[in-house]
Amino acid sequence: MKKQLVIFDLDGTLLDTVADIAMATNHALSTLGFPTHNEETIKGFVGNGVSKLLERALPEEKRTEGDIFLVRQLFTEYYDKHNIDLSTPYPDIPELLYHLQQAGVKLAVASNKYQSATEKLVAHYFPNINFICVLGQRAGIPVKPSPEIVNEIIASSNVCKEDALYIGDSGVDMQTAHNAGIDAIAVSWGFRPRKELEEHKPLAIIDSAPELECYFPTLFLPTDMSCTRCARCYRSLQQCCSMDP
Repeated sequence: MKKQLVIFDLDGTLLDTVADIAMATNHALSTLGFPTHNEETIKGFVGNGVSKLLERALPEEKRTEGDIFLVRQLFTEYYDKHNIDLSTPYPDIPELLYHLQQAGVKLAVASNKYQSATEKLVAHYFPNINFICVLGQRAGIPVKPSPEIVNEIIASSNVCKEDALYIGDSGVDMQTAHNAGIDAIAVSWGFRPRKELEEHKPLAIIDSAPELECYFPTLFLPTDMSCTRCARCYRSLQQCCSMDP
């Protein structure tokens, strides 16, 4: 089996963004006189888009359409200016993306973060990765776990679903992959507990980025096995060389 397309979730999978999200959330809440939350609590609110995040953050009696709209306006104004203050890629993620790209695997991002912020963060933190699609939340497009965003990426990639893999950190991500009819691998370093991931029975749960290469090398076997510029994942198959071509 060779996967030709890997679709990544963003928040909690490629990037640790919770500190900037928490700062923006608490700024919006405090500005309107609502109680704030600690970072760990806000982490549990993330995963279904900004509107759902802010709905969860508001007091139960204030979860009206009007209040959510006001909080979202303040959140977006702040977050657009501060979304790269504290966020950072998870360990070994840039290297993983580079190795997959070098192996000829197509890469994409499917996020519930709104589109402009998704594009900004991906461009800032991964400038050397040529993602075929970077899609976030857009007007009129249902958020994950609807498969629509994943199906859109697959359609644009000219890759069949059997050759696509989804990687994410939450039950929402695993449901998205299931709804789209593609394999999924869960990562344990993100925003959701391992128990939640286990309940959705992904192909595997990995605890570090290199595990994707080290433990699943056959997922990404290069078409041209004579290529000497190999990623780490081929070492177990003795296909790596120490010299560049």
